[in-house]
Amino acid sequence: MIVSGHQPNYLPWLGFFDKMLQCDVFIVEDCVQFEKHGFTNRNKIKTFQGAKWLTVPVEHAGRLLPINEIVIANKAELDWAKQHWLTLKHNYSRAPFWEKFSDFFEQTYNRKWMRLIDLNMHLIKGLMKFFSINKPLVMASSLDVSGQKSELVLAQCKALGATTLLSGVGARDYLNLQRFEEEGIKVVFQDFRCPVYPQLAGEFVPNLSAVDYLFWTGGKMWRSADMQLMRCVE
Repeated sequence: MIVSGHQPNYLPWLGFFDKMLQCDVFIVEDCVQFEKHGFTNRNKIKTFQGAKWLTVPVEHAGRLLPINEIVIANKAELDWAKQHWLTLKHNYSRAPFWEKFSDFFEQTYNRKWMRLIDLNMHLIKGLMKFFSINKPLVMASSLDVSGQKSELVLAQCKALGATTLLSGVGARDYLNLQRFEEEGIKVVFQDFRCPVYPQLAGEFVPNLSAVDYLFWTGGKMWRSADMQLMRCVE
């Protein structure tokens, strides 16, 4: 069984969903530490001026908190949701599949969200539906395991009975591959290559939020042959 996972990012990029396609169970790492200036509360879309960040304001006052405890700073920035919606509408209303999917996003941004995890999971599940991805999601906080980085991931894999871990390439820096081998779990790294597709005017910008791909392509399946699992060699 192939297990993969990732932090519950805001409007994740296409590689996030490619991981889901290639695994049997996907772990939502909701209890790892929130990373300031990461992708948990922000992501990029393409605008008439080029790539632009959409950032959800959060309250954490410099404290080290897990993602599932992060509160959205609605009082500090009253109009953040309206601005995100209007930015999407302004830049994607001419895209061929805007009308097909825009209602979901309009309804999302018209709701009052208190916790970042709830907003992100709502968006992730919506995008999974649009990409026709039907894979079980397991919240890391529901697993009775502990540890840091490599040992935590290993414990999660063991709890789920994984035979293979599909990891992002960034984890090469901290995964203890020998420990996985000792436990009989193969480690492979995702080799995602962003497909080239029509975009707003200007040069093509890869690795944006998956909404960019969705509005311009309708969510058609990207070529899995371009995204092979590469076995890790130390």
